[in-house]
Amino acid sequence: MSEHRRKPPQGRGRRAAQPSPGRRAAPRGADPSAYGSRAEARRAAQGGGGGRRRAAASGMAAGGGGRRAARASEKKRFIDYPRSDRDGLRRWIPSWKQILGACVGFLGLLVAMAGVAYAMVEVPDPNAQAQQEKNVYYWADGKQMVVAGEGEHNRQIVPLTQIPESMQWAVIAAENETFYEDAGVDPMGIVRALGRMAMGGDTQSGSTITQQYVKNTYLDQSQTLSRKFKELFISVKVGAEKDKGEILEGYLNTAYYGRGAYGIQAAAQAYFGKDSKDLDASESAYLASTLNGPNFYDTEGGIGEQATKEKNIKRAEARWSWTLDREVAIGRMTKAERAKYSEFPMPKRPKKSTELKGQIGYMVNLANNYITNDPDSGITKRQLEKGGYKIYTTFDRKKTDHLKAAIEKVKKANIDPKKRKVDKYVQFGGASVKPGDGAIQAIYGGEDATKHFTNNADYTGVQVGSTFKPFVLAAAMRDGVRDPDGTPTQGADSRTPVSPKSVYNGNNKVKLRNYDGSIWRNKEGKEWNQRNDGNQSYGDVDLRTAMKESINTPFIQLGMDVGLDKVRKSALDAGVNEESLPKNPTPTFSLGVSAPSAIRMANAYGTFAKSGVEAEPYSVRKVEKEGEVAFQNRKETTNAFDAAVADNVTDLLRTVVEDGTGSAAQALGRPAAGKTGTTDGNKSSWFTGYTPQLATSIGMWRVNDQAKQQKFLEMYGVGGQKQIHGASFPAEIWTSYMKAALENSPVKQFPTPTPLGDKVYGDGASPTPTATPSTPSEEPSEEPTEEETSETPSHEPSETPSDDESCHPFDPRCKDEGDDGGNEGGGGDDQGQENGGGDSTPPGDDEGQGDGGIFGNNSAAFRRE
Repeated sequence: MSEHRRKPPQGRGRRAAQPSPGRRAAPRGADPSAYGSRAEARRAAQGGGGGRRRAAASGMAAGGGGRRAARASEKKRFIDYPRSDRDGLRRWIPSWKQILGACVGFLGLLVAMAGVAYAMVEVPDPNAQAQQEKNVYYWADGKQMVVAGEGEHNRQIVPLTQIPESMQWAVIAAENETFYEDAGVDPMGIVRALGRMAMGGDTQSGSTITQQYVKNTYLDQSQTLSRKFKELFISVKVGAEKDKGEILEGYLNTAYYGRGAYGIQAAAQAYFGKDSKDLDASESAYLASTLNGPNFYDTEGGIGEQATKEKNIKRAEARWSWTLDREVAIGRMTKAERAKYSEFPMPKRPKKSTELKGQIGYMVNLANNYITNDPDSGITKRQLEKGGYKIYTTFDRKKTDHLKAAIEKVKKANIDPKKRKVDKYVQFGGASVKPGDGAIQAIYGGEDATKHFTNNADYTGVQVGSTFKPFVLAAAMRDGVRDPDGTPTQGADSRTPVSPKSVYNGNNKVKLRNYDGSIWRNKEGKEWNQRNDGNQSYGDVDLRTAMKESINTPFIQLGMDVGLDKVRKSALDAGVNEESLPKNPTPTFSLGVSAPSAIRMANAYGTFAKSGVEAEPYSVRKVEKEGEVAFQNRKETTNAFDAAVADNVTDLLRTVVEDGTGSAAQALGRPAAGKTGTTDGNKSSWFTGYTPQLATSIGMWRVNDQAKQQKFLEMYGVGGQKQIHGASFPAEIWTSYMKAALENSPVKQFPTPTPLGDKVYGDGASPTPTATPSTPSEEPSEEPTEEETSETPSHEPSETPSDDESCHPFDPRCKDEGDDGGNEGGGGDDQGQENGGGDSTPPGDDEGQGDGGIFGNNSAAFRRE
């Protein structure tokens, strides 16, 4: 039996057919002889962790026992998915390790992408719209007049130092209490907002103050995913690179608060009528509430059924109270201080702060021109258009309203285009200036700056007529008449200053002479016979009477005796601007063929009111930019005339009011001086006068301001009157306005004039004045040319001119009588140019003020298209 046991196994059933036990008993492909004896082989198999079960498994694998056995024999994958050790659907269910790994990998990828995006993103330049500001204009009393400028939004940027801490913390408490600690973004808020947007729900901001600042300053207001992602990355970078104070300042200056107000300064004015720096904690809490949705927190109501006035007030009160409580909660307000604010700060009623209708547009335009045309301001037109300026004007709101009311009262009572065709196209203009100071206190530029585009208070081309005569008188008193035996150019030692008692020939159709007594002739050798109002002769009269009755013949001759160059200088010294005067004046220059504006005439008369002290007119006191003074007006005054000269002129002009053509102004009830003026063809009428405190000029004329080719029209029959004189509607308006404007001002007396000059006698006047009319020259003057008729003749001109009318050498109304008569207004439609003729033509809208305006271009803030 021992031999039988020693035989090698041969086919002993199933086990004999199996390979050696253990997967590692004899490595596949290995040489069996390498293990030596069977014991070694057995030990090798046992050391490899064999065993019956594992050996069996190994045998099955070797024998190709099914798909699992085949999969187990495959090389292991880095990511075992689908899972190799599972069958059916279970193969596609990832393990917890795979899920965790995927999440970690995804987050890592996001972090990497965010890092790349952060490194690549650049903070863009601020939106032009976010930087665009408007200018704020203030009345003389410091109250806001209007907000105007090129930008679409009502915004004035202010530094953080002008935003009270109560406002800063109210916003932080209500909007983003971790503002000073966070990195500029709120991830959870963004996730919530993105989720709502992705699900198609209402858009949510989910934004910090930094994100809101980025959206307002660098991006647009669209609610899209792409804009949100941009906002996120830019906010992170802005939060890391910019100071928190700068971010907060930017946000408060760009946020929308409702009522058209962008930025805290505009909001403070819109709701409480004050600057942002003056807000208290209660008002700040309310304004912070509006940032949550102005439509639902404006106490005047908003749009929609849920934004009624009652609901908004209730909602605003609750939010206001909550905001104050939040400030207490974050430690920015004590409970004791909170207890002070128990009453809701009800905002004022809203009004349009950017309205340029009525007179506002004219005043804004006048102020802008003054700033940009003053070389000392250093502010260009383009800089002004960019906005951000606080402009403090000289305009008195009450006086402006009174002036408008006085003109509209006369218009309503007398001017009716439906009743009378000639009442169509009637225009009024006026201005008030403070004597000796130059501050323009009120203007009337026309019916509406948005409809009538030329400022009637500024240069219009309208001749001023006999209101120019005081400058002739002032020149005669200051410079004196020339020695008839001397040369044309004479010094002071050859001249004789005249006194008001000087006598001149006041008859009609007096032949004009040169200073030396020779007959004056024009280029064609024609003589000139001056005509008085109504062809009336007064005989020899003193200058007081000549001024009181507005007699033409004495003043046209006085101008020749003094010299037109001296008359011109007198007007300039008084304050008339050079551009409104003819460069080469003819004799009718003394009768008012020039066209100074109402502002300039009021200012020039103010020089006489202030005893000869002339001040340049101005409409802006100062300009501020970002809290700093950018421009400060410096009053410019000069002693244009000795007090004796100016006071004597005033004394004669008082006679005009007390017993002359300006007697309508007596109703003022206080000392006043003034002069009427009416021009050739009754195309304009004026009254300019003053008290010691205020000088005002009122003009009236007709012109179709909508016509492509504009020209002045006659006013015969306007208002139902035969002719419009300076003593009629203009004097009536002047008196009504001055009464209201000076109602609370003390009554002041003019200085008593001191005697001056010598009593001189003009050519043809005798030492003993008589009232005997002189005999007009039989020799006719030059034959005038035909005058172009107006577009719509309103009245057939009278053959006998009425009060305050003159006749130009080329006036066709003088043709029938064969003389060169004139009227109070002096001559003609060519503004004093020799050999002129035809209608004078006012500047069109595009021309504006030409070069005769007070501060530059005279076009309102609006243009006709």
